[in-house]
Amino acid sequence: MSYKMIENLFQLRKNQTDIRTEILAGLTTFLAAMYIIVVNPAIISKTGMPFNGVLTATVIVSAFSTIMMGLYAKNPILIAPGMGINAFFTFSVVLGMGIKWETALGTVFWSGVVFLILSIFNVRTYIVKAIPKQIRFAVSAGIGLFIALIGFVNAKFIVASPATLIKLGEMNIITLTFIGGMLITALLIIKKVKGALIIGIALTTILAIPIGRLYGDASPINFGIPTLVTWKGIFAQPDFSLLFRLDLIDSLKFAVWPVTFSFLFTDMFDSLSTFVGVAEAADLIDPDGEPRNVKESLIADAFSTTISGLLGTSSGTAYIESATGIEEGGRTGLTAVVSGLLFIPFMFISPLLSVVPEIATAPALILVGVFMMKPVLKINWSKLDDAIPSFLALILIPFTYSITQGIIWGFLSWTVLKLLTGKKNEVSPMLIAIDVFAILALII
Repeated sequence: MSYKMIENLFQLRKNQTDIRTEILAGLTTFLAAMYIIVVNPAIISKTGMPFNGVLTATVIVSAFSTIMMGLYAKNPILIAPGMGINAFFTFSVVLGMGIKWETALGTVFWSGVVFLILSIFNVRTYIVKAIPKQIRFAVSAGIGLFIALIGFVNAKFIVASPATLIKLGEMNIITLTFIGGMLITALLIIKKVKGALIIGIALTTILAIPIGRLYGDASPINFGIPTLVTWKGIFAQPDFSLLFRLDLIDSLKFAVWPVTFSFLFTDMFDSLSTFVGVAEAADLIDPDGEPRNVKESLIADAFSTTISGLLGTSSGTAYIESATGIEEGGRTGLTAVVSGLLFIPFMFISPLLSVVPEIATAPALILVGVFMMKPVLKINWSKLDDAIPSFLALILIPFTYSITQGIIWGFLSWTVLKLLTGKKNEVSPMLIAIDVFAILALII
């Protein structure tokens, strides 16, 4: 495909970008989200599903869903099996409720089918339009705080504490390397160096190589392995043993409908809030003030959930790490296509992921949190019936470690406060319907 064809397909000139920028952005997004290739199977394999089978499913879902997002929806958003949803699948559904993993995969599939129908008939688009603008701004900023928190936790700069819930981590060679990497990456961004986040990830990885070899010990935070950057070989054969292993019959039984609903609701609002938040922060807005190509993007997301059940993993969803590529200049679907293509080789070379430690990607996540805080300036802080629901949405996303919980309480508090203050014209019928489902989700 020629440069001209690519430029026309993705409207690069119209979006004030070019192929080099989009490739760098796609690589940056992939590097920020590639942890899912190993982390997702590490969580889901606790159900008894084969680790390598889940890894292969994760790669295929991530690759094809993200490429579809790029080619069909023309948005720079990465889609992959969602963190949080995979924990719900494993610990709540399979281990907690005792539901067979084959049946659980079936509920993922059926939630994807419903999701797809809602997207095709524009119901999800109406849901997006029902989200008050003030809540959208808050969700974007809340996701920024959430991304930053994930980065600090990954770097063990913030750790758990029985006395204070969280606290500052130990100042050792690992956290000092992370701080050094963050300062380098921040300087590169301030100096507007092209590829700053990628360069920052690469340089932090290099800085981490001596840990456990020349000095320090990474064992306490690296699964007992003393060296932080490890080499586990190059090649691993793909495992297709989970392909079509879902149970489509048992997953339709009335007893497991609440599970299907939970997957549907959590996936829907994780993807909606991520998509809306990233779009607001990056100004990926259409002339009507709505997120760009919203219907197509939501269809791509629903497609991801549907094939997740078929291939052998939990629901696919839009990734907040997409903001790293957008900060790098990604503005079109070419960014997503590049990210998606980069997943494919890891069906065969997944051990290479062990080379990049979490402290190398943590600075990128934290600095993207800065980028995503911009919409907080648009919140009307002087109008308290706007400010209070917005604040709850913003702060509960990182505090509950859940985008869904933040947006649920933002919606509910907005509705209640507006109705009690006589401003029912600011509460649409669709928002009331969303509130009902939000309450059901909280009860379930």
